[in-house]
Amino acid sequence: MSNTQANGESNIQITKKAKMSGDTATQHLDGIPPEVLGKVEKYLQLFQLSPEMLQEVSARLRKDLLRGLGKHSHHKAPVKMLPTFVRATPDGTEKGDFLALDLGGTNFRVLHVRVEEEAQKVLKMDSQICAIPQEMMLGTGEQLFDHIATCLGDFLESQNLKGKTLPLGFTFSFPCEQLEIDKSILIRWTKGFNCSGVEGKDVVQLLKEAIHRRGDYDIGSVAMVNDTVGTMMSCGYRDQSCEIGMIIGTGTNACYMEEMKNVKRIEGADGRMCINTEWGGFGDDGSLDDILTEFDVEVDKTSINPGVHMYVSQLFRIITPPPFM
Repeated sequence: MSNTQANGESNIQITKKAKMSGDTATQHLDGIPPEVLGKVEKYLQLFQLSPEMLQEVSARLRKDLLRGLGKHSHHKAPVKMLPTFVRATPDGTEKGDFLALDLGGTNFRVLHVRVEEEAQKVLKMDSQICAIPQEMMLGTGEQLFDHIATCLGDFLESQNLKGKTLPLGFTFSFPCEQLEIDKSILIRWTKGFNCSGVEGKDVVQLLKEAIHRRGDYDIGSVAMVNDTVGTMMSCGYRDQSCEIGMIIGTGTNACYMEEMKNVKRIEGADGRMCINTEWGGFGDDGSLDDILTEFDVEVDKTSINPGVHMYVSQLFRIITPPPFM
């Protein structure tokens, strides 16, 4: 990992409406009644960090990134830096028909994608969104994967693809230990999921077993990727210089292409590999406890995954008094 990568240097353009002046961010606040602004600023003050504190947090993150890459330190690292076994970004020569599953929240998507080498573009992309009921998010793993298999089967039927065996990209946006491109072990559930019988299991195999139980269709080879990796790869198809993927949604995460010589937990020093940082785990070991607010503590206390990740939407619901909801 280079110093530039680790320090997170970037060229950020700051608008005229929000400029940094010393330790204080001056924002465009015209039109906000003073009494409303006073109430808002009262809550926002708790979340303001000085530039010095931000530098300290950055240094702690860098330390945890390096721990995650280490051969003997990665087991206890809160930022897991998981190898993805993706060794290169797209080069624009990819072509053919593919299926995709995208599971990472209360909804998941099923897609059929067709790409063409000559045009270097996606010629066709059909998709269907399927909901995951709350009780299923907390039920058994078999129920969850049977539901996914059913939705995939319905989609294939609607696209007249039931008789075809297409390769499938499986975006599974939860912390996993990837052992091969088609073998990935769930480390822990996040984002409100807590299905039994899945943690410690190969999620690709669970998907295949659910499809086999149906018996009315089949899939080809499976490539298992995290949503950050999928984001990087989809952009890289059009722009081969893209080597970072970042998600800011229900949770936050990032991946990037790393030199193999820096990935001490994997044998071999040649070439590069995409690393799924799982930086949403930053602070899970208590390293950020000194900047937690009372609201962070309350969110964590009422979470179904105590001590693991926190989300802005949950904080907003606790912080915001009724008149602002």
